[in-house]
Order: sequence, then C-alpha cells, then structure tokens
Amino acid sequence: MKKVFLYSLAFSTVMLALSSCNSSKKGVSSKTGYAYNRPENGGFEVNTGYKRSHQTNQFGLIEIEGGQFIMGGSAVDIPGQDLSNLNHKREVTVSSFYMDETEVSNTDWLEYLNWIKRNYPTDAQLYYEALPDTLVWRKPLSFNEPYVNNYLRHPAYGDYPVVGVSAIQAEEYCAWRTDVVNEKLLRDKNYMSSFAQLRGNGRRTSQTPPPARPDKPFNTEMYLNGQYVDKGTKAKPDLSPLAASATAATTNGRRVLPTRNIRLEDGLILQPFRLPTEAEWEYAALGLIGSTQYENINEKKIYPWNGLGIRSAKTRTRGLILANFKRAKGDYMGVGGSLNDKAAFTQGVKSYVPNDFGLYDMAGNVNEWVADVYRAATFEQAEALNPFRGNQLQTKERNPANGKLSQDKYGKPVMTPSTSAVKQTWAELQAGSPSNKTTGSSFQADQRGYRDEPIALYGVTTLVNNKSRVYKGGSWDDQAEWLNPAMRRHIQEDESTADIGFRCAMTMLGSSEINSAGKPQFRKGK
Repeated sequence: MKKVFLYSLAFSTVMLALSSCNSSKKGVSSKTGYAYNRPENGGFEVNTGYKRSHQTNQFGLIEIEGGQFIMGGSAVDIPGQDLSNLNHKREVTVSSFYMDETEVSNTDWLEYLNWIKRNYPTDAQLYYEALPDTLVWRKPLSFNEPYVNNYLRHPAYGDYPVVGVSAIQAEEYCAWRTDVVNEKLLRDKNYMSSFAQLRGNGRRTSQTPPPARPDKPFNTEMYLNGQYVDKGTKAKPDLSPLAASATAATTNGRRVLPTRNIRLEDGLILQPFRLPTEAEWEYAALGLIGSTQYENINEKKIYPWNGLGIRSAKTRTRGLILANFKRAKGDYMGVGGSLNDKAAFTQGVKSYVPNDFGLYDMAGNVNEWVADVYRAATFEQAEALNPFRGNQLQTKERNPANGKLSQDKYGKPVMTPSTSAVKQTWAELQAGSPSNKTTGSSFQADQRGYRDEPIALYGVTTLVNNKSRVYKGGSWDDQAEWLNPAMRRHIQEDESTADIGFRCAMTMLGSSEINSAGKPQFRKGK
C-alpha cells in the first residue's frame, strides 16, 4: 500500500512538473500539451506574440482610455433653459476606444467621392447619394450663395469640416473607410497583391504570376469569410492538414504549403470605423484625464478645457476665444482688425487648441453626429456600462449548406434582422426560425424603442421617432451654452444642416489600460 502511494505521489509530481512547463512554455497549450502552429498537430494557429498595435495612429485616430464618469456632470443650470436639452447626471462607465483626432474634412469627403467615381463610373445614383447637400448654405435672407458652389470643393476650404451630410451618409463613409483602410494594410504588407502589382508594374517572380484584378472592391467581411481571394507574396501558409493534402505543391524538391487569407485571429484586421456613441462622445469631449489624479477629479469642467471661461489665459494667446462659436446673436467672429475666433462660419479642423485627449473641436466649429437614437428618458433607461440606444440587431445572410455570405451588387454582405437573442440549434438555423430558448416570436431585433411606451411616436404625441438622431458639441452658429458636452439635440437621421459634421470612432480590443508604464501591476502567473 505504501509503495502504491509512493508511485502515485511520484507520478503526480511528474505530471505537475509537466503541467507547469506546458503552462509557461510559449506556443504550447497548457491544457493539452500540443504545440500551436504545427501542421502535424492539426494546424491550429495562435498569435502567441500578439500585442495591441498602435497602427491606428497612422489613420488619424487617438487612443481614448475609458473609465467611469458622470454623464451630464458638466451641465450648468441656466435660467429658462429647456432641461430636455441636457443629459441628466448619472454615473456610467465607458470602455476604452479610439476616436478621430479631428472632424472629417471636405478633402476627406472628396477622397470618398473620388473612390466611388473610380470604382463605379456608371453608377450615377451611388455618387449622387454620397454627395453632401450643399444647399444647406442657402437662406432666403442671407447672402450665402458662394458657399453653395465653393464650400465642398474649393481648396480654400479643404481642411474645413464637411457639412450637409446626414447621419446615414456619415455611417456609409465609416463603412467605406473600414474597407479601404484594411485593404491598404493587407496590400502594403503583401498579404494580398500590392497596389503596384494590381497596376501591372510590381515585381514578380515566376512563382507569382500577375494577379487577377478583382471584379468588385475589397470588402472586409467577404475577405474574412474567404470570398475575396487575393494572395500576395507574403501570404500566410495554411497549416491545416486538409488544405495541405489537397493543394500542397513541390518546388525544387521542397514541399510548399498552400497559402490562406488573413483571419481575424491573426490580429491584423482593424475593427470597423463607426460613429461614436453619445456616452463615448461626451466622455472624450470632457477629457477628464487631464484633471484626474489617483481617481480624484481635481477640477470640474463645463467645456473641453479647464476653467469656467471661454478665453485663453496663456500669455501668448491671452483673450482669444478657445473655440469657434457665436458670441452673441450677431457676433460671429469679433471686430475687424482684431478678429477673435477668426471665423465667420466654419474654420480649419486644427485651428484651435485640442483637449487633454488630443482631440480638436470637441466644442464649436460644427456639431457632430453620434450613433444614438434620441429619447429624452435615455438617461434613466440605458445600461451603466457603455450606455447606448440604437441597436438594430442584424445577421449576415448566409447559405447554411456552404457557409457563404450573400452579397449585394457592391460586394457587401446582405444584412437581415436577427431572429433570435441566443444561439439557435442546428435545426432552428436550417429552418431559419428563432430559438425556443427565448420568448420566440416576441424577440425584437430593432431595439431602438426598447422600454418605450406603446404609443405611436411620430406626428401624434411627439416629433421623436426611431430615426431621430442625437448630435452634440455646439457649432459656429451656436452660442456658448451649446459647447457644454452634456448638451444634446436631435434631428432626423436623413436630414443635414450647415452646422453638423462628424468624426469616426473605433472599438478598442483587449486591455482597457493604454499606458501601463510607471503604474503598479500584478505580475502574470505570480
């Protein structure tokens, strides 16, 4: 009995040692002992050296470290003010994310229009629907006609924020930007054919014949699903035994593995560009990171800058107004010979001082679209973590037999309303029916009206409906009260004005802490 116990103890000690080695050995599963990234072990690939890249910086994005804040906390009680225009105070938490350093400019939008014209030269409707409404400048009792023809296209306004775009158009721009940026990343690193090769003047070897020119523009989702095939000179090898046995070739007596598309698991594809949520926008505008020490906020802000005033206190710029807005009913820029904000209407997107996150024009210049649908009562209904109203839960339409995505004439996935709140059984998936684990037919994919009273919204008791979209920030045509980040207004998502623009945001994956240097940390595995 004693001998059995000793054998058992010895065996347990050896297994514990092996387990410890496996758990600490990079590239080996701590649960099965199999090495990752080896064809003989099944070809399961893991990016063991993944670190969050800062490549987003090259695309105009700023890292915003999230945290807790009082949404509506910057609100100031002004006698006679309509309180429905303010976010009521509530404690919320926003996850870390990325946001554009500046508002999207006219040049940025012209780049988008040029891409449409180049890729769809005969699709007049697509180009027309992407055009901003330059007639937003036209007023019956104001001489703004020169801006109707010049504001979007003349180089004098190239770095001015684009206006006359609806929330729908802004979201289309975000979707386009997602695809062209991911395509650039993949082609620049030769995971796909380089742009030079597509033009026919790139270097090739006998093993790399000229690539076939794609018949549709690049789409991230189609590429990730293997329906946009374009392999570059540095395409990753496919370690799957099935792929290797089916298509592996031999070159100069050496077995060459087939290649594959980049996968989401490789960590190289960027997350989609999108409009920021209202909570993200307000958090980013306040820039409390510059006033916070050891979780204590040292100074309340009512604007994106410190202090209660609207003028610079620095010696070199003393007295200058810190944002582009209207000081009084008829005072848009100050007195000739000593202009203050120096702008009768909009101004270049880097004309004023950025806030503590490094974001420009989070007050003034133009208001900005956010992703939220407007409700006055959102403050008391939305979740405390990443509050948002506007979810329209969708599913990519897919052939259940082969897993291929349906695509529209532009090569984009066809999206349909989700049918279930939870994962369906295989039989339910094949039948296209909702899961019986939920309330079945009562599941609503459109959750914009979640917790609304069961009344007909628009045109009966209110002008608010599911297409009423929030915008924030104040503009060149607003007085100072609208510069407060807690202020909110709304118009229909398909409408546009001369004082609303936008900027994009992006979800940040992984750790919420952005800069760990000099901060106490637990040692991993200790």
